Amino acid sequence: MKAIKVDPTGTLVWTDVADVHAGLGEVVIAVAAAGVNRADLLQAAGVYPPPPGISEVIGLEVSGVIAEVGAGVLNLSVGQNVCALLAGGGYAQRVTVPAAQVMPIPSGIALDDAAALPEVACTVWSNLFMSARLQSGEWLLVHGGASGIGTHAIQVARAAGARVAVTAGSPAKLSLCRDLGAEVAIDYRDEDFVARLREATGEGADVILDIMGASYLDRNLAALAPDGRLVIIGMQGGVKAECNIGVLIGKRLHIMGTALRGRPVDGPHGKGVIVAAVVDSVWPMIADQWVRPVIGARFPIEQAAEAHRALAAGETYGKVLLTVGQSAQ
Repeated sequence: MKAIKVDPTGTLVWTDVADVHAGLGEVVIAVAAAGVNRADLLQAAGVYPPPPGISEVIGLEVSGVIAEVGAGVLNLSVGQNVCALLAGGGYAQRVTVPAAQVMPIPSGIALDDAAALPEVACTVWSNLFMSARLQSGEWLLVHGGASGIGTHAIQVARAAGARVAVTAGSPAKLSLCRDLGAEVAIDYRDEDFVARLREATGEGADVILDIMGASYLDRNLAALAPDGRLVIIGMQGGVKAECNIGVLIGKRLHIMGTALRGRPVDGPHGKGVIVAAVVDSVWPMIADQWVRPVIGARFPIEQAAEAHRALAAGETYGKVLLTVGQSAQ
């Protein structure tokens, strides 16, 4: 089979690799499309290796058709259209996946488009609702509102009855966020999001979903309302920052840092629990047309390097997909 590999010069190359087969509790998916994530860019740059035992092939989410079912898998069958959350291996013609991380295609969603859902849906639901306990009527601030995670978070939060503010970096991206349901859209290049948020909400956000990390820590704490929850899922703004403990105590704030990739498959905090919760809670929102995948660009998988360049440059919005067409088969 073929897959994207990083050659010694750091170039992404579509090349022959060893075929994959389903082990105990696993299935093999013939990939129709793969989602592109910032974690993929980090892995390609050599700074975010896969967990032990996971494929060196890049790719954290796919959609496709089940091609092989391993022993012990009772609820999935060959020929079934699915999408899946991965720990790696998605930029390929075929990928092996634990059955607990495989999801049906949501009602009304095309097979290729479904590749835009697993990573964002599992990230948003696990962080905003399973960890931060976002409630109807609360204010959510999403940094990077026009990103894949941001566009999904806006829609799911609104469907759950929350109110949403976002930051983004261009008039077009701010407009997209408003169209998706954001009530407050802040241009982070020339506006103070702390002041704008307080003006709009009175006390600040109840929950902040943050991709920046260190560079935003002080301002995020200032932007939180009493009993607010800061969920950090990215480190684009660095990894080290000082924190005023007095602010934490005085406002009774909570800071959480989470990631999906390194979680075990099973257990109370495993991917299987998150995937099941997404199917139960988010898929009905999609079926009822409250939530849709937002896809900003598509590339043939042979052009993975160009897809990475476009995402890194901020030239797109929503999700970027790689399609495994006939030329790649």
